[in-house]
Amino acid sequence: MRIRPWVLGLGLAAAVAAAFGQAPATSDTAVTTVAMETRQVAPDTYFVQGLAAMGSSANQNFISNAAFVVTGDGVIVVDSLGSPPLARQLLSLIRRVTPQPIRYVVLTHCHADHLYGLQVFKEAGARIVAHTGCRDYLQSDTAQLRLAASRDELFPWVDEHTRLVTPDLWVGDKGDEQDLVLKLGAREFRVRHVGPSHTVEDLVVFDPVTGVLFAGDVVFRGRIPYVGQADSRRWISAMDRVLELQPRMMLPGHGPVSTEPAVDLRLTRDYLAHLRQTMGDAARNLEPFDEAYARTDWSRFAGLPLFAAVNRMNAYNTYLLMEHEQP
Repeated sequence: MRIRPWVLGLGLAAAVAAAFGQAPATSDTAVTTVAMETRQVAPDTYFVQGLAAMGSSANQNFISNAAFVVTGDGVIVVDSLGSPPLARQLLSLIRRVTPQPIRYVVLTHCHADHLYGLQVFKEAGARIVAHTGCRDYLQSDTAQLRLAASRDELFPWVDEHTRLVTPDLWVGDKGDEQDLVLKLGAREFRVRHVGPSHTVEDLVVFDPVTGVLFAGDVVFRGRIPYVGQADSRRWISAMDRVLELQPRMMLPGHGPVSTEPAVDLRLTRDYLAHLRQTMGDAARNLEPFDEAYARTDWSRFAGLPLFAAVNRMNAYNTYLLMEHEQP
């Protein structure tokens, strides 16, 4: 068995800690070393940008964004980052801006890089908001298996002390798709379900006062989206519900702030449409995937971050999807 270098380092650190009567670091006590900074992007609105990378122990799973808005009656946070230590660092940054209590954390979707920090904000007194599409996932074997894998792959930032948190407030719980309005003092934030798209449960948050849209992973700015098992046809349609809000600024789940939301929405939309057209043609013509992938012109998207890491997987999943969509 190959032992990873960082595991050796942790073993040495644990031995030293034991020699001095100290407990080794866990996800409840580990202190992150990644450079996390808050950027004010609009009045009372702050943004934290993760790395354009795949999650790993080395980058401490700091691969997604988070944001928060300070009001006269408390703070609303959008997404909780990918581990309890990252969430504690985010909470510390919020405390540098305001002593106001954390009222809500809106979980845009139930992927690990947005989900695993929730327990920190729950302990801080926040109410967790999510779409009902998360409910079945959080209670599933899949979620437990994913957490178990993360405890190995992302140790010590995610470990046996990291747990799945059940939200307090569900969007869509009454069987309708009306926006949930969260009121904080004189401010009202619209929480809109725009799935199935990237996931079944995708939520976006819109602040009418500033025109800022907190878009989660419905839009990947400046990098290739992770499509996974998503229904790309519905994802494209969901963007119309996002555009209805007419945002002036967009804070995506990955990548930098967008001051031209329509442009970035079109980039994600065009990429998904390109996948569907090229892989759909291949599926209809019974062309083997490898041949179809090799002949496809990817030049418009090949220069974007993570193209090499995820594009082939995106194309293959879309190929399978298009096979099932054929009449």
